[in-house]
Amino acid sequence: MTDHFKDNYFSAVRIVMMLVISVCCIMAKTGMDEIYDPEGTGVSLQVLLFVSLFIGIVSLKEMLNGKMRLLMLFAAAVLLTVLCVTGGMCFLLLLPFLVYEVMSEFPGIPVPFYFVPLFLVFIQNPVGVIPRILMISLLSIIYIQHDRIIREYKKRMMDDMVQEQSLKRDMRETEYAVKAQLRRNVLKTENQILEERAKLSQTLHDKLGHSINGSIYQLEGAKVLMEKDQERSGKMIQAVIDQLRSGMDEIRGILRKERPEKKELAMLELYKLCEDCEDKGVEAEVSVEGDTAQISDTVWEVILDNTYEAVTNSMKYSECQHIDIHIVVMNKMVRCTVKDNGKGCPHFEDGMGISGMRQRVRAANGTIDFATEIGFAVKMLLPLE
Repeated sequence: MTDHFKDNYFSAVRIVMMLVISVCCIMAKTGMDEIYDPEGTGVSLQVLLFVSLFIGIVSLKEMLNGKMRLLMLFAAAVLLTVLCVTGGMCFLLLLPFLVYEVMSEFPGIPVPFYFVPLFLVFIQNPVGVIPRILMISLLSIIYIQHDRIIREYKKRMMDDMVQEQSLKRDMRETEYAVKAQLRRNVLKTENQILEERAKLSQTLHDKLGHSINGSIYQLEGAKVLMEKDQERSGKMIQAVIDQLRSGMDEIRGILRKERPEKKELAMLELYKLCEDCEDKGVEAEVSVEGDTAQISDTVWEVILDNTYEAVTNSMKYSECQHIDIHIVVMNKMVRCTVKDNGKGCPHFEDGMGISGMRQRVRAANGTIDFATEIGFAVKMLLPLE
């Protein structure tokens, strides 16, 4: 069944029904004419013309819109009146078509009203009562199906289509927002690192610059006095040594205080990894659940090294369009999953990359698993402590 016929099947069914009922009416009129006029020539050409015009007008209505549809129904009603007058009351069986066509123009009509034309069976007609009941009942079922069930189904399909388009638009907007937020996070982290570096440089200059310059001056003075006053020059050199040792302690303290957190650096590396994937035409996304501050530096190193290895393998072999990096911090464990939507690899052997991933996870007292049913996924479970 072609799509064109699916869209217009009701028009075809209606034309067939009108033809069948018209044939029944013509046969009933022919039978009556043979009773009253045995030598008659049958149904006149005028009656056949009126029947053809009636079917054509009702069928043509579906191609029009608005008031023209009601105008065509009015013309069909006038034509049916003329047909009943000239051809006989048997053509009154075509009246239910007009009634149902009028009902179709008003979708809010209750279903019980579709059985009103059944009262036409009580009007005297050459066609038998049982055929009339069957014809009108069949018409009522056809029109109820079309006007109430199929129309409601089409309306629901249209609403679903509109909702689907709206959801797709919302998903695209959300995707753009997430990518924009990802870029903002990367820039923010980079700016923080640059600010921390500038702050560290300024602190080192302010706190150590004068101390180092003073030490240099003292060493130059000690060099001059070394031959003339060895005791005084030795004290000066010892003072420089103590001063430099104190400066080294200050440098260590500053570096411990000003050093960026491993978490920020790790997240920045993951964001940059996603950007590199997108530059190569593969969508990549990082999502985090829980407090990443609980993850130790050692575990972060395992996550980063294995994530880089997994993403590299996906880019090389999987022919994927999307890579998802998901980190979940739980009570005592952290789960990291790297998954792509590529062709997968039902049978794979441990190469240097996979073996290295296993060794790193094993060294951190964690577990690692690989899923290959849909795409390829690396699942790591590592302890927080």
